[in-house]
Amino acid sequence: MAQSFPLPRGCPYAPPEEYGRLREEAPLVRAQLPRGEVWLVTRHAEAQRVLTDPGISTDPATPGHPMAAFTERPPTPEEQEVRRRFQVGQFIDMDPPEHGVYRRMLIPEFTVRRIREMRPAIQEATDRLIDDMVEAGPSADLVEAFGLALPSLVICELLGVPYADHDFFQSRTRMMIDAGAGGESAVTAATEIRNYLDGLVTEAEREPRDDLIGRLVLARRETGELTHDALVGMVFLLLVAGHETTANMIPLGVHALLRHPDQLDALRADPEGWPLAVEELLRYHSIVDWIAFDRVATQDMEIGGQAVRAGEGMFVLGASANRDPRVFDDPDTLDVGRGARNHLAFGYGVHQCLGQNLARAELEIAYRTLFERLPNLRVVGEDDELPFRYDGVIYGLAALPVTW
Repeated sequence: MAQSFPLPRGCPYAPPEEYGRLREEAPLVRAQLPRGEVWLVTRHAEAQRVLTDPGISTDPATPGHPMAAFTERPPTPEEQEVRRRFQVGQFIDMDPPEHGVYRRMLIPEFTVRRIREMRPAIQEATDRLIDDMVEAGPSADLVEAFGLALPSLVICELLGVPYADHDFFQSRTRMMIDAGAGGESAVTAATEIRNYLDGLVTEAEREPRDDLIGRLVLARRETGELTHDALVGMVFLLLVAGHETTANMIPLGVHALLRHPDQLDALRADPEGWPLAVEELLRYHSIVDWIAFDRVATQDMEIGGQAVRAGEGMFVLGASANRDPRVFDDPDTLDVGRGARNHLAFGYGVHQCLGQNLARAELEIAYRTLFERLPNLRVVGEDDELPFRYDGVIYGLAALPVTW
């Protein structure tokens, strides 16, 4: 019998409990969705294969794509047209070679060198937010005061989005995440964000500024490769992906380290260990799990000894692959010195997260600075009292009360 899906989490420190059983059962298992069955990819090796195989598509328009099976009924022609327009520029959902056209335009903005140049500004923003916490303290909601605020400051500065509007796009993004896959409120929130960004892009087309939106406008004029709608779609993807995931990782990582004081002590004794600690926290929490790893086979193939037919959809379970004992020793243990950068938290292959260098820098600076400046930081309340988003498509905390 097919496994019901999705499976909610039930522990702050682990993916759904069933993942371990499924992973040992087979590298691919069947799962039941409202309008059909899909494959769940449970192991690390097979996950890498699915995320890189040219015979597997990420395009939602490909027949058999698994996201279509989430809805209770097929979309109407009007709904299909709305989705089609909304997908323009969303290069995360494109296959090569179209995907590469968009990605090449953005690579210079996210190189190691470019992010190194941004580190002083990230540090300044981090210090300023902690100053504000201390002034208002000695307690705060770390999600609101720090976790959401820092990535918002950084991505707004990078894109050229007015920070004064951050409450608007944060609230709409959270609505999208909370509503799950394809909910009506998610579509409404996404449309509102896109309309807002359409206005910003239109302004930049009239008078380009020295920010990422302005540079993309100039590039579009020079190459003719992007339509207006495509540019809006690109900016939408960068804004949402550029702050929501990091905003969830910051409080989760802080919580995990405070609940594992031996690991935090090791980092205080050796601050050079923070980059490796970031990698381990990313692996350990795997907050995106399956939502960005939706794929469909475009030809018959065999994966992990299992026949997969053209038109069959699949979800790679990133949180399961990142706990695969075939790759990670004692995978359920948080070990900040592990040094395993082969996790799938940023994906794998051509669709690997474009902003991963920026995310790493933000997380490293945020964790290190917070624990240095607030050495007596502690969580208020027990884990069973904290509002973990166990059933969210992106895992996180709705709030994290702390004091110092």
